[in-house]
Amino acid sequence: MKKIALLLLLFVYFGSTAQDIYLHCGKIVDTKNGKVLNNKTIVVSGNKILRIEDGFAILKNENDQIIDLKNKTVLPGLIDMHVHLENETSANNYLKPFILNEADVAFDAADIAQRTLMAGFTTVRDLGGSGVNVALRNAVNNGKVVGPRIYTAEKSLATTGGHADPTNGRSQELMGDPGPKEGVVNSIEDARKAVRQRYKNGADWIKITATGGVLSVAKSGKNPQFTEEEIRAIVETAKDYDMQVAAHAHGDEGMQRAIRAGVKTIEHGTLMSDETMELMIQKDSYLVPTITAGKYVSDKAKIDGYYPAIIVPKALEIGPKIQDMFGRAYKKGVGIAFGTDAGVFPHGENGKEFGYMVETGMPAIKALQSATITNAIILKAETEIGQLMSGFFADIIAVDDDPTENISTMENVVFVMKNGVIYKD
Repeated sequence: MKKIALLLLLFVYFGSTAQDIYLHCGKIVDTKNGKVLNNKTIVVSGNKILRIEDGFAILKNENDQIIDLKNKTVLPGLIDMHVHLENETSANNYLKPFILNEADVAFDAADIAQRTLMAGFTTVRDLGGSGVNVALRNAVNNGKVVGPRIYTAEKSLATTGGHADPTNGRSQELMGDPGPKEGVVNSIEDARKAVRQRYKNGADWIKITATGGVLSVAKSGKNPQFTEEEIRAIVETAKDYDMQVAAHAHGDEGMQRAIRAGVKTIEHGTLMSDETMELMIQKDSYLVPTITAGKYVSDKAKIDGYYPAIIVPKALEIGPKIQDMFGRAYKKGVGIAFGTDAGVFPHGENGKEFGYMVETGMPAIKALQSATITNAIILKAETEIGQLMSGFFADIIAVDDDPTENISTMENVVFVMKNGVIYKD
């Protein structure tokens, strides 16, 4: 036993010399300057980028490693600002709360997290679940689960009967009267208490449902569902706890209330008017378009029985309009933050969003910047993620083609490194 202990001690002091990794990159995307650069070497040491050199650098130490990406295009790890890691679309989705235990949800979420990372998304913002998303974030941070870096809103905030009221569609016996602890708000006092409860539960962000939603078992998909005073109380309280607010919104009036009250991001934004776009620019709010989700739900709504009947007309009305609205908002000058609503469609297919954004006239490099440097700024992590730069976390991915010439290549990420660890090669 003493001999084994001595060998382990020697390994710790002499045998575990940090190995640098040299990534020989045919092309890299410079997200800060919006350029594609040729023939670079990214040197990774530990969990950070040590330096970037011109050409294909020679190893400085025989223990170092070369990764050959000479025929690939290399980018910083992608950031999706709207996912739901606890859930995934299925024909029996509305039965799941009654048949799945918290442990079942956690195991499913761990699988989803891994798929998300393998798709090249090294950071995500999870915008609503049961609270398992907080445990998942912690498990990833502690190395117990493979997945992206997670910023989570824990449980979304709703009004009684509103989108994200967890008891919508249930019998009177099961409906009850949930309040701030469960994320249901009906006054300014409720609003403040609900935010503080999310903080207590471990949330990083606050997410509200400022209007009705497509997939909730409720009639309206677009009516305003918070007063402006309630939203303002949420935003002010969140600020006290160093959190920002994201607002799900399809209808225009609900969006305007949320923007005036100070939310940072508008999710979906389907029926956004020119007036609201101007207000977003004035208030420095960002649109998270989720085009993929809109297309997916409108397609699935045509399949008999896939969604409850009350959802179908909302999906057919709202889903097809998101892409056109996005194109108008981009041309108007609204800030765009990449986000997909993965979970509404299968996780791992997040990269499709890039193609839909480019279809509307957004240049590919701008779409890539929205998923890297822009989202890093919103997350207040712009000195750590979103760029390939010395001192940043070694979140690095690669695709087969130059995405500024073939944006569909973003749907097939072939190399993934997060925090200096290679997960897909």
